[in-house]
Amino acid sequence: MASTPEIRVSSDRHSWAATAAELVHSVGREALREKGQFFIALSGGATPALLYEALTSPVFAGRFDWSRSTFFFGDERCVPPDDSRSNYALANQALFIPLNIGPSQVCRMVGESRDQQAATADYEQQLRRATNTAAPAQPQLDLILLGLGEDGHTASLFPGSPILRDRENVIAVTQSPKGPPARLTMTLGVINRASVVLFLVAGASKAGVVSTILNPKIEADRQLPASLVAPDEGRLIWLLDPASAAGLSRDRVSMIVRED
Repeated sequence: MASTPEIRVSSDRHSWAATAAELVHSVGREALREKGQFFIALSGGATPALLYEALTSPVFAGRFDWSRSTFFFGDERCVPPDDSRSNYALANQALFIPLNIGPSQVCRMVGESRDQQAATADYEQQLRRATNTAAPAQPQLDLILLGLGEDGHTASLFPGSPILRDRENVIAVTQSPKGPPARLTMTLGVINRASVVLFLVAGASKAGVVSTILNPKIEADRQLPASLVAPDEGRLIWLLDPASAAGLSRDRVSMIVRED
C-alpha cells in the first residue's frame, strides 16, 4: 500500500536547508545501523544547492560519517560531467569535494555517452551490484531526493512521457521539453521502491503544482509525474518552504520553526 505523504513546511530558507540536512543524516544513520551502508540518490536542478550548502557547513559537516555511503543520481542531462548543466558537476563541486567523498563512492550517470541505451544498462548494473539485487526485482535505495518542476515533472520524468508507464526498467532515456533535451532518468519503478523519498521544493513558482498534487480538495491530474511518486512500502516526505506551500491548508502540514 502506498504511503501517505508527510508534508513539512519550514519557516524560512535557513530552516528549510537545515531540516533537509537533518533528514538526510537521519535516514543515513538508520541505514548504517541496519545494514552498514547508505545508498542515496541525488536530484538535479538548482534547489539541491541549498541542501549541499547546509551539509557542508560547519554545523553539519562533522556530524555524519560518509565513508560508508554510496551516491547515485536520479537523473542526468546528456552533457559532459564538467558542463555547468550537469547534475554531477554541481554535486561534485558543492558536496563531494567539500566533504572529501572519494570517486569510488560516487556512481555517475555517463550522460555524455554516445550510446545512451548502453549508459542506462550500465547504470542499472551499478545499482544492482551495489544493492545486491538480481533482475527482475527493482533495486532498493535508502533515500531518493527529488525536485519538482512547475509542469509537475520530477527527475527527468515529464508529463505525457511513455516512461511513466514503465515499471520494469530501472533507468531510461527520455526527452525534456527544455534543453538539453536528452536525459537519463530513474524510472518510477525504482523510485517507488525506495525506503524514503524526499521531495525538496522551494519558491513561489512551485505553489500551484504543489497545491494540485497535495491538496485533496483539488481534482489533481494524477498523470503528473510527481503525483505518481508513491513508495510501495517506504516513506514519502515533502519538504516545502512557505512560498511553495502557499496553496495548502495549514491542517495538511507540519510547521517547522527552528530556534538555531
